[in-house]
Amino acid sequence: MPSAKHPAFAKPDTTSSALHVLDQKSCEGWLAKAPAETAIWAHANGFNGAIGQVLTLPDKDGQPRQALVGYGTEKDRARRRFVLAGALSKLPKGTYHLVEGIAQEDRPAECLGWLLAQYRFDRYKSGRDAETHLIAPEGVDSARLEALAAGEFLTRDLINTPAADMGPAELQEAAQTLADQHGASINVIADQDLLAQNFPMIHTVGRASDRRPRLLEMRWGSTGPKLTLVGKGVCFDTGGLNLKPGSSMGLMKKDMGGAANVLGLAHMIMALQLPVALRVLIPAVENSVSANAFRPGDVLTARNGLTVEINNTDAEGRLVLADALAYAAEETPDLLISMATLTGAARVAVGPDLAPFYTDVDADADAINAAAAKVADPVWRMPFHAPYEAMIEPQIADLDNAPSGGFAGSITAALFLRRFAGEHRYMHFDIYGWTPSAAPARPKGGALQGARAVFEALPQMLKL
Repeated sequence: MPSAKHPAFAKPDTTSSALHVLDQKSCEGWLAKAPAETAIWAHANGFNGAIGQVLTLPDKDGQPRQALVGYGTEKDRARRRFVLAGALSKLPKGTYHLVEGIAQEDRPAECLGWLLAQYRFDRYKSGRDAETHLIAPEGVDSARLEALAAGEFLTRDLINTPAADMGPAELQEAAQTLADQHGASINVIADQDLLAQNFPMIHTVGRASDRRPRLLEMRWGSTGPKLTLVGKGVCFDTGGLNLKPGSSMGLMKKDMGGAANVLGLAHMIMALQLPVALRVLIPAVENSVSANAFRPGDVLTARNGLTVEINNTDAEGRLVLADALAYAAEETPDLLISMATLTGAARVAVGPDLAPFYTDVDADADAINAAAAKVADPVWRMPFHAPYEAMIEPQIADLDNAPSGGFAGSITAALFLRRFAGEHRYMHFDIYGWTPSAAPARPKGGALQGARAVFEALPQMLKL
């Protein structure tokens, strides 16, 4: 079977077992029409179609040639994602084909969940690839789902890799590998060249580390609407001189989750040949502590000339994104999207599962919301609340990177970033990038958030 690093459906001609998905409303009627021995076996095992139930039906030789999967009620399914994927760990290993029970419009998301459940992070600990596979049902675009799953696998791998093995140079290598795979180009501006080419805040945030800061720029496609993706690539965040406590530093390998998400999204776009002129910008740095670390109270000048007072060196992500967004805006993109593990305030507001996003364009918000529901990638629109602009304006500079008071932390960060996106059509995602507790198709660890929704919505937003 295919490696977990290359998620794929089983070949249609593979020997397979039948999979019957039954909800609680239809289960008893189905059993009434089934062979007597099937109904007796189901009743003896208490199978009634409840969500999460799995029952194997052996043939006369004792082989598991059929299985029943409980699909619960509509209310049950509304409370969880990827119901079908939840059956994988309870099914005997082998290959299955779906016979019935999942509506045509729900099949792509459920089949995607099956692929996502194949993921294994085995860089440091050996383990077996998934041994339970699915033949893509008729009418499901298997190539599309495989590309979406591969993009998510890339994102998960990048976030899960510890910072010792995923610094700015390694993130550059990952971007180069992706570019080579799809025939894209990569340009890298590093270290002192950042100052020479006017990326002062990227350099300032990364200069305290001996792992030199850099800006990665990937380009693919020369025709169609201009789409620019900007991802926060803080490969580890100590907090700088405003040092984080140990309890807050433990997950900081995921602070490059924005970069990982835009690279996963870029893979989807390139693999499925969306007709866009794609540009990906990733400021890749490590926020460290040394004698030349930037300080609270410093005033920095960004690429676009705005000055920023530093009131907390742990609010560094918006600084590196500011230079990258200003650079992105210089080419007048048709759509500019940033993704970042930017604020703890977003997690307090909506928890780890939802990806908060900001846009001033109602039609774009509607497109993202509809797409998110379709591809099981939940999001939540947040406001660019103009009255809070005053909160990011200190006395001695144009902007404050960490307004005091702690109110509306995600909103003020988004407003800060918007100052650098120019007058362009701009959307920002303040993601968490991590699954804290394992769930069907979502193992604990690095997570893609918002990217599938964006991919699904792009044809409508860009009129492709």
